[in-house]
Amino acid sequence: MPGHIAEIAGAMRCLDDFMAAFNARDVAAFEATFNFPSIRLASNTLRVIEKGDHKPEMFDTGPLAEWSHSAWERRDVIHSGPDKVHFDTRFTRYRPDGSVIGGFDSIYVVTLEGGHWGVKARSSYAP
Repeated sequence: MPGHIAEIAGAMRCLDDFMAAFNARDVAAFEATFNFPSIRLASNTLRVIEKGDHKPEMFDTGPLAEWSHSAWERRDVIHSGPDKVHFDTRFTRYRPDGSVIGGFDSIYVVTLEGGHWGVKARSSYAP
């Protein structure tokens, strides 16, 4: 992917910030890693996410009820261009005691909009 090294680096930083904000449970910082509207396809459901849709309580219920933190296991570039990078990812969710909740393969699409790299779409096998 010659010629897109800077774009890949910018998109990768976005994913670094995405995971750091998620693990910190910092909703404002987490939302800053998106380009809205954003799409999430998971559990066979397509959801359009708008700014303000993420709430602090999302970390305490449902699939995140016993969650402590997550970590990237893989972030491989599939395609890249001047304003968009596709990633083949895998992340793992952990409980507070360090045991694994699960590992999930996902595709992330990170776009450059108005000078800002943000998650525009993701398709995941995570609940």
